[in-house]
Amino acid sequence: MTSASKGSTRPHDCPCGAAAPDQKSGARPPRYADCCGRFIDGGAAAPRALELMRSRYSAYVLGESAYLRDTWAQETCPADLDVDRTAPDAPRWLGLAIKRHTPIDETHAEVEFVARYKVGGRAHRLHETSRFLRGADGRWRYVDGDVREE
Repeated sequence: MTSASKGSTRPHDCPCGAAAPDQKSGARPPRYADCCGRFIDGGAAAPRALELMRSRYSAYVLGESAYLRDTWAQETCPADLDVDRTAPDAPRWLGLAIKRHTPIDETHAEVEFVARYKVGGRAHRLHETSRFLRGADGRWRYVDGDVREE
């Protein structure tokens, strides 16, 4: 599917809501094209791990497995990664909150987040501290994370 044909199936408001550690509640979400769309559909590189984290959340919402693979460290990306948002047991993503974004050095960063979703009518929260690495190509990639039980 080309970017032009994807555009008709893309949301107006960005699913990530421009989540940030200092975000005020009730903030109006940015347009998808101006936020995560420039990374997912436009091929731009996320400038920080924070923006990559948000775009990966949006990719899960949109079912963009290819983008998730491209932004996942090759050493840790699961072989069976497939995000089918039309599957009966697929999560329905409800929102993203970023608790903290911690740049460690020029090539390492962490992002702690909570993603809310429903499966089969039951609400869940995914609370994770994710680790990111910037490669020699200058692009940030998700490496792995520690999930907290909630």
